[in-house]
Amino acid sequence: MAAGFFISKSVGIVAIVLGLGAVATIIALSVVYAQEKNKPTDPGIADTTTAAPSSTAAPNKPWNRWRLPTTLRPESYEVTLQPFLTPDANNTYIFKGNSSVVFVCMEATDLILIHSKKLKYTLQGSFHASLHAVNGSSVPHISNTWLETPTQYLVVQLNGLLQQGQRYRLVSIFTGELADDLAGFYRSEYVDESGNKKVVATTQMQAADARKAFPCFDEPAMKATFTVTLIHPSDHKAISNMPARSTWQQQIDGKRWNVTEFQTTPKMSTYLLAFIVSQFSYVHNTSGKVLIRIWGRPKAIAEGQGSYALKVTGPILNFFERHYNTAYPLPKSDQVGLPDFNAGAMENWGLVTYRENSLLFDNAYSSIGNKERVVTIIAHELAHQWFGNLVTLRWWNDLWLNEGFASYVEYLGADSAEPSWNIKDLMVLNEVYKVMATDALTTSHPLSFREDEINTPAQISEVFDSISYSKGASVLRMLSDFLTEDVFKKGLQSYLHTFAYGSTTYMDLWSHLQKAVMENNVSLPNNISDIMDRWTLQMGFPVVTVNTLTGDVRQDHFLLDPTSVVERPSVFNYTWIVPITWKTREATGNRYWLTNHSAINNQFRVNSSDWLLLNLDVSGYFRVNYNPQNWNQLLRQLSTNHQAIPVINRAQIIDDAFNLARAKYVSVTLALNTTRFLSRETAYMPWEAALNNLHYFQLMFDRSEVFGVMTKYMQKQVMPLFNHYKNITNGWITIPSGLMDQYNEINAISTACSYGIAECQSLSTDYFRKWQQNVAKNPIPPNLRSSIYCSIVATGGEEAWNFIWERFKEATVVSEADKLRTALSCSPQPWILNRYLQYTLDPNKIRKQDATATINSIASNVVGQSLAWDFIRGNWRMLFTQ
Repeated sequence: MAAGFFISKSVGIVAIVLGLGAVATIIALSVVYAQEKNKPTDPGIADTTTAAPSSTAAPNKPWNRWRLPTTLRPESYEVTLQPFLTPDANNTYIFKGNSSVVFVCMEATDLILIHSKKLKYTLQGSFHASLHAVNGSSVPHISNTWLETPTQYLVVQLNGLLQQGQRYRLVSIFTGELADDLAGFYRSEYVDESGNKKVVATTQMQAADARKAFPCFDEPAMKATFTVTLIHPSDHKAISNMPARSTWQQQIDGKRWNVTEFQTTPKMSTYLLAFIVSQFSYVHNTSGKVLIRIWGRPKAIAEGQGSYALKVTGPILNFFERHYNTAYPLPKSDQVGLPDFNAGAMENWGLVTYRENSLLFDNAYSSIGNKERVVTIIAHELAHQWFGNLVTLRWWNDLWLNEGFASYVEYLGADSAEPSWNIKDLMVLNEVYKVMATDALTTSHPLSFREDEINTPAQISEVFDSISYSKGASVLRMLSDFLTEDVFKKGLQSYLHTFAYGSTTYMDLWSHLQKAVMENNVSLPNNISDIMDRWTLQMGFPVVTVNTLTGDVRQDHFLLDPTSVVERPSVFNYTWIVPITWKTREATGNRYWLTNHSAINNQFRVNSSDWLLLNLDVSGYFRVNYNPQNWNQLLRQLSTNHQAIPVINRAQIIDDAFNLARAKYVSVTLALNTTRFLSRETAYMPWEAALNNLHYFQLMFDRSEVFGVMTKYMQKQVMPLFNHYKNITNGWITIPSGLMDQYNEINAISTACSYGIAECQSLSTDYFRKWQQNVAKNPIPPNLRSSIYCSIVATGGEEAWNFIWERFKEATVVSEADKLRTALSCSPQPWILNRYLQYTLDPNKIRKQDATATINSIASNVVGQSLAWDFIRGNWRMLFTQ
C-alpha cells in the first residue's frame, strides 16, 4: 500500500510548489500520484483474495445435500424452551426444550429430514424423535435416526411410506447450549449499576440458526405457524413475536418457574422467529391498535434512552401502512436493544432486535449521527415487516431484493419521521458511492445468483454484503425514479397483496411492476425485466462518456483498475440499458435511454459557453465522463457560481472525477481541480465527497515530502469552513439547525484538526484539560465528540490515550462508548496501536461484536495500516473462528 513507501524528490521542487499556491499544489500532487500508481507491485506480496473453500457435501444421499427435499412441507410448530440463566456444574449455560411440528406429505417418502444444529436429544425409545398420526392417518414405524452433522440434519428413516396429502407430527426433546456466540438461542450479558452480572437469553435466527434452537425445516420458503412457550425465572420477563396468551407458575425440579405461552404466529419463516428472557424494562405507546414497546436495560430505559425510538416508530409504521396500502399485520411491535448482537438489527416479525446503539438514544451523550442511525435502522427493520416478512423471497440467492429494498425505503421511512432533514439525499453518499467502490472491482458479483450457487450456510452468509444491501438499494432507487414513485408503489402494492404470507422470486416483483407500467402508460424502451436484468444479473456498472462537441455518447464497464481482467462472463456483454437525466445551464431535458454501447444524441451537443450535466441527483447507478471542454466548463461554473449546479451533482462531479482519475480516464489534475471551489462551499455533500476521496490521497502521501504541500492546501480550503461554523455556532456553543449543517460542522472540526490547524488543535486541548479537571462533567458537545476525542488521542500521547481508555471502560451509554472506542485508534504511536489490537482478542476489554470495527478503525489510521494487516495475518485462525 502507498503509505508504506517514501517518495524521494528534491526539496527545491517542494519549495517552488509552496510558493505557487493551489494550482501548483494540485499539479505537484498529480505528479506524485502518478509515480505512486506506476510503482511495480512488491513481488513478495501475492494477491490474498480467495474464495471461501467449498463445503458442499457429496450429493449421493438426500442427507448429504444442503437443500431440503420438497417431499414434506411444515404447517405448524409448538415449541417449548427453558433457558437456564446460571451455569451448570460444567460451567456451561444451557436450555432445555421440546417441540413438535405438523407437516404435510407432498410426495410419498420413507425419509424425514429436518434441520438440527448442536442440539442433544433425549431418546424416545431408541430414536431421536417420535412420529405420530394427525387426523387418523396411519404412521409407519421409525427404523433409524441419526444426526448428520456436516449438513446439519436430524435424519429419520421409516420402514414404510408417508402418504401424499396426509399430515404427521414429529416430536423431539432436546438440550442446547446457551452460548455467547450471538447465533440461534444465545446469551447476552451486561453489568447493572450495582455491579451485578445479568444474563439475557435471546435469539438471532437469520440466516440458518433457528435449527440451533429447535429442530425445524429451516428454509425461508418453508413457512408455518409457531406457538411458542417459554419457561423462565419468575423475576424475568418473556417476550416473543406475538403477545402472551397466558402466564402461570409451575414447580419444576423443586423450583418455581413462570410459564408464558404466546399466541400463535401467522404463517412465517423460521428465520423470523424470536424470543427473549430478560429483566429489561420498556416504554410504550400505541399507534392505532398496534402496541409499541421499546425494551432495554432498566437503567437505559429509566434515563429516557428509549424515548426517541418510541417517538418515531409510530409515524414510521403509519408511513409504511400507507406506502404498502396494507395494514401492519401483527397486534404489536416490540423493539429490543441488546448488549451483545452480531448484526445492526434483525427484523424478527413483531419482535425486532437491535444493537443498543441502533435503538437507544441519549440526548446528553448521543450525536446527530447516532440519531440518524436510530431512525434509519428502525425504518429499515419496520420496512421488512411487510417486504420480507409478510412476503418472503423463496431462497437466499435473491437476498438482494429483500435487503436492497429495505435499504432503499429506510430513507423514505426516516424522511417521514424527520421531514426537515432531507435525509433521502444521503443515499447517494451512504449507498451509491460506497458500494461503487466495491462494484468497480473484477471480484464483485451480480446482485442475483442462480439458486444452485447458494447452498451452504457459509455461502448464504457471504451474500449478506454491500452489493446486496447498497447496490440493491441503488438500482431500486433508479427503478423507482424512472417509473415514478407512484407507479412503483402501485406495482409494489399489487405484489404484496398477491403474495401475502407466501414466497416469491424477484421475477414476481418485475411482473407486478410491469402490470403497473402498462396500466399507467409509462413509456419505456423495453419491459421491466429486460431493463433490470442487466442491472441484477451482471456485476458492475457503466461509465457513460459524452462528447458535447459531437453528441456522441457511449458506455463502458467501469473498473477502477483498467488493466484488470473480468473473468465472470455476462450474457449482456457488460452493456446496460441506462436511464440518463440531464440538464444544461439553461434547461433540463427529458430522460434519454442509452440502450446500446454507443449512440449519438444531438441534444447533448452544447455551445462552447454552455455546459452539460448528466445523471441529475445521481438517480442512475453509473458514473459520468465528459470531453475536456465540458469538464472545463463545469469547473468554470463551480469557480464562479457553484450553486448553479445542484448540490448532489456538486458532490457527483467530485466523486466521479476522482474515481475516473484512479481508473485513468481523466488526469488527477482535473480531479483535484474539482475541489478548488470548496473554499467557498458550506454544503455537506460536496465536502463529504471530497473528504472521502482525499482520504485516499492522504494515505498515499502521508510519508512523502509532498504531504506538507497537501496539508497546506487542505488548511487553505477548510479554514473558511471552520470559521463559518465557528461564527454560526457562537464559538462552538450552539448547534446548527439542519442535519446536513450539523454533519458539516463535524467535517470542519475533524478536517481542521487532522490537518494541524492550530486553532482547532488548541480547541481540542482546551476541552481535554477541562475534562481532566472534572471527569464527571464532559464539556465537549455530543456532535463534536468523535472529532475532538480523535484529536485528543492523536496529539496527547500516552496520557491522553489512557484517559480516553478509562472513560471508555466506565461508559454506560453505548453510543458514547463507541465514540471513545473509535477515538482510541487515532494514536500515532505504533506500540499503543499494537497493544490496542491485542485488546480486540479479549472480550473483557472489547466486546466480540465490536472487535472487527475496532480493527477497521486502527487500519484506517495511516500508522495502523501495516500493523492491522500484520495482526490479521498473525491471528487469522483465532479471528475467523470466534
